[in-house]
Amino acid sequence: MWRLLLVRLTSQLSDGAFQAALAFSILFNPDRHSDPMAVAAGFAVLLLPYSVVGPFAGALLDHWDRRRVLVWVNVLRALAIVLVALAMGSGAPEPVVLFAALCVTGCSRFVSSGLSAALPHVAPRDVLIEMNAFFTTLGAGLLAAGTLISVGLRALFGSGDTGSAATLLAGSTIALVSAAIAAGFAKRFLGPDVPDDLGHTAIYAVAHGFGHGLRAIASTRTVTVVLAAIGAHRFVFGMNTLMLLLIVRTADLGPIRGHDVGAVAMIGAGVAIGALAAAFTTPMLVHRVGRRWTVVAALVLALAAQLTLVHIGWVTICLSALAFGLAGQTVKLCGDLAMQADINDTYRGQVFAVQDALFNAAFVGAMFVAAAALPHDGITPGLVLCGAALYLVAAVGVWHRHPRGIATSAPIAHDEPIVPAKPAAGTDRS
Repeated sequence: MWRLLLVRLTSQLSDGAFQAALAFSILFNPDRHSDPMAVAAGFAVLLLPYSVVGPFAGALLDHWDRRRVLVWVNVLRALAIVLVALAMGSGAPEPVVLFAALCVTGCSRFVSSGLSAALPHVAPRDVLIEMNAFFTTLGAGLLAAGTLISVGLRALFGSGDTGSAATLLAGSTIALVSAAIAAGFAKRFLGPDVPDDLGHTAIYAVAHGFGHGLRAIASTRTVTVVLAAIGAHRFVFGMNTLMLLLIVRTADLGPIRGHDVGAVAMIGAGVAIGALAAAFTTPMLVHRVGRRWTVVAALVLALAAQLTLVHIGWVTICLSALAFGLAGQTVKLCGDLAMQADINDTYRGQVFAVQDALFNAAFVGAMFVAAAALPHDGITPGLVLCGAALYLVAAVGVWHRHPRGIATSAPIAHDEPIVPAKPAAGTDRS
């Protein structure tokens, strides 16, 4: 279990360093200037292509040895980061930099899905929610640490294209460390125990992976409902992200100074602290009141936080950041638990890949909606109220559709069979 944790932590550290360096390079680079639609387009280039390919590629997590996938995808990610740095350092146009970064993002999401699918192979089923919270909390800390690494390197090398390129290279080195740690697992230790499409080629598995993932989700109501809640939260979160980026760049919010990286860092810290709190509160709530009540409570909290943004101020922004971090992480942890406990190991990687595609597509779609609706200063109460309405619909939907009495990780009956049943993942092998 500790080796898998180290793979996750180094992966998150690499992601944090790369994502922060890339964001600073585009949003706060004196050599480059981006309007709201350009920012939304940048997120689309980084996230949407993988969202299309990911559900198919996720089949490889259930067809090949997951250990081997984690090793080689991390190596590929390290090489891709070097390409991004070269593109940035050479002064290449922004679209070229973003397309180079696309490969990095795809590799990062693929590694994340693989780690989540592998967790039930190293942790007992009855403590999956605690292990998810523990892994995610430390991972979020390392993501923040990666951001601090990029902030420090940016101060050392400068904020222009050359300095941005040097800053980006930190993520490449850390990705290679993650690959080396993953190589220490025994063959097939991380699953799948019974590979999907056994006897067929990888190309065949990829061609059928999306369908298998969707059928596994559709036949498991706990997963269907919680994925809808995750999608709703990510959509509102995407709208809020672009809105707050614009506000930070155009307004002085008192203690939270606008126009610089510090304001973004402060808001991000609020979200991170909220997510950290969720690591402690979510397992307790799930064990005491069940998944259904926990997800509904998180969505209601997000609804209240959304309504506070009708009046923009540094207090409301900080409080809402904390609440969004807490609510979003709570829903995400419940979603991970549902997919790990209620989905057969043979299809688990594909289901996590579909979830990741939904995660990204909702976020990017919201960015474009916000870019079309937001004024230059980013302040519009109407968009805030639309987000609140979406949270309300999601909370009511979960309340009515989620099966009752589902507490922690006990397997549930499927609504209908998907394909011939295969043995589920084993118990603790750590």
